[in-house]
Amino acid sequence: MKRMAIAAVCVVCLLWVVSCAKEKSDVAGPTGPVPDPAAVGDAASSDAGGEAALTIAVIPKGTTHEFWKSIHAGAVKAAEELGAEIIWKGPLKEDDRDEQIKVVEDMTNRGVDGIVLAPLDDTALRLPVEEAVRKEIPVVIIDSGLKSEDYTSFVATDNHHGGELAGEHMGELLGGKGKVVMLRYAEGSASTMEREQGFLDAIAKFDGIEVVSSNQYGGATTESAQKAGENLLAPLKTGDGLSIDGIFCPNESTTFGMLRALQDSRLAGTVKFIGFDSSEKLVTALEAGELDALILQDPMNMGYLGVKTMAQHLKGETVEARISTGENLVTPENMNEEKMQALLKPDYKKWLKE
Repeated sequence: MKRMAIAAVCVVCLLWVVSCAKEKSDVAGPTGPVPDPAAVGDAASSDAGGEAALTIAVIPKGTTHEFWKSIHAGAVKAAEELGAEIIWKGPLKEDDRDEQIKVVEDMTNRGVDGIVLAPLDDTALRLPVEEAVRKEIPVVIIDSGLKSEDYTSFVATDNHHGGELAGEHMGELLGGKGKVVMLRYAEGSASTMEREQGFLDAIAKFDGIEVVSSNQYGGATTESAQKAGENLLAPLKTGDGLSIDGIFCPNESTTFGMLRALQDSRLAGTVKFIGFDSSEKLVTALEAGELDALILQDPMNMGYLGVKTMAQHLKGETVEARISTGENLVTPENMNEEKMQALLKPDYKKWLKE
């Protein structure tokens, strides 16, 4: 009897709970249960304050060279204008493919709104980009190309044209006659391969100029480029000089590495030397006559337009498939012009907390 009494009490309690639940459901009406007050607040602020802030990952080839610091500064400038958040992350060195792939995969898994990527290898980064796009995370490519069509826009220098500018100027400096060498950067880097080909295409128009070496690679660091430069120059030394008349290097690290190799051998300024990109030490060398020209990109604008283009796409706006950021030949004669000074000495520290 005692057990039956307890069971009866339980049934009564259960019926009371069901009744209360029904009354609560009826109060909520056809739109469902009463939402959590905190959730209502978030939704209201989102509706009243506009769209939620975008989160855009910006992934460079490397993070040490001044070129990438300028890219970073441009991205920060764009993010501040947009009220967006950027996540700046990339490998330390420009030859760490595995690390860059990992960063792209991490950002994809994190679910960022978009990725702005400077692929350090035009093939190795193809699958990570395809995976991001498959998960509905759009990708804007900057600086260097990718052997894929799975991206929204390509924001970069016309690198082949930049190489052509170097080759044409070298031909003029040499009066159409002489011997030249080119220290390449790294296999798989689309941007520098295009510059190298542009230089060779332009120099081939001068019948009196011979390219005596174009198959050596400097690698991703100044140190490796200096070593490669020393090895390249060693068999070309003739007493107090060199048996060549000109040198071309396609990026900041190879240019500076070769400059150091020439300086250590006390040969700086004895041959015509054209490099690519800018840094404080390269500007000093240009002023001192140890460099005859630099081909300059606009990295701050590249970073800026990369983020801006991604934001426009995410907002449903139409963006161009290819956006050129320009290339310029700077020489000792025009380096003090306002435009060239802005490119030679980009004010990236204004935007970065270092």
